[in-house]
Amino acid sequence: MKTLAIYYSYNGNSALIADLLKLSANADTLRLEVENAKHRKGFLKYFFGGWQVVLGKKPTLKPLTVNFDDYELIIIGGPVWAGSPAPALLSFLTKYPLQGKRVALFCCCASGNAGMATERMKALLKGNVVEGEIVFQNPLNNDKNEVAKKVGAWIKELVK
Repeated sequence: MKTLAIYYSYNGNSALIADLLKLSANADTLRLEVENAKHRKGFLKYFFGGWQVVLGKKPTLKPLTVNFDDYELIIIGGPVWAGSPAPALLSFLTKYPLQGKRVALFCCCASGNAGMATERMKALLKGNVVEGEIVFQNPLNNDKNEVAKKVGAWIKELVK
């Protein structure tokens, strides 16, 4: 099954999951990048990120060069900010509406509780079949082998 993992990574947690998806599912990966990356360092990054979520800001993404029709399964994921998907994910889901696809969702967060993040993503993915979802709590701070096992087990469930 040809698989694409689309992700946004702020601190590297989602990038780790995407790398593991590449290994365990032989997935292609596509990293979402914002055009204007100011305010992305130091303490201000938390204030700026929370402000984007509260105000519903959707940053402009760098152009994507991918044909979604080439893939049977599309996995979408990234960090949770203030109980919501990171604004870059919302930008992607708004600008590139997928239709008639098998999709799966992953979130990375500090608390282990994605809040309404996956529900919000699913609402923007109407017209698709959401095969599954999973939450990773600070994967960079956990045993990489255990994280890899969790990713591998999830992929096995998705490709049944």
